[in-house]
Amino acid sequence: MAEKFEALEQQLELFIENTRQMGIIVSDFQPQGQNVLNQKIQMMVTEMNEIDKLRTQIQDVHVPLEVFDYIDQGRNPNLYTKDCLEKALAKNEHVKGKTDSLKRFKALLLVELSKVFPSEIEMYRALKQGRGPT
Repeated sequence: MAEKFEALEQQLELFIENTRQMGIIVSDFQPQGQNVLNQKIQMMVTEMNEIDKLRTQIQDVHVPLEVFDYIDQGRNPNLYTKDCLEKALAKNEHVKGKTDSLKRFKALLLVELSKVFPSEIEMYRALKQGRGPT
């Protein structure tokens, strides 16, 4: 899977470099540089076609929209993964806390119910252990 991204990355780097060079030519344009500029424009079109050909190799890649928000905010998109993991850990701790509370409540409830309904709780425990009522 990495090789298809490497090919795209390489092609994008070529395109970016060509665009940078073209910007230099245009910023200090001289009429005798028209042929070089035309070559750079033609090279950009060729590189865009090559990038378009690579599109079919990466169509199955889905990027969460939040990643683009990170990029728009000038943040590292790798932080998105870190933030997602931190949110998942926090949610996991929250749910674990609820589960632990329910387990403690169940244990306390059984203790209190066994004081009031001892025979019924004994039957419940027997059924739960698969022994049947005694």
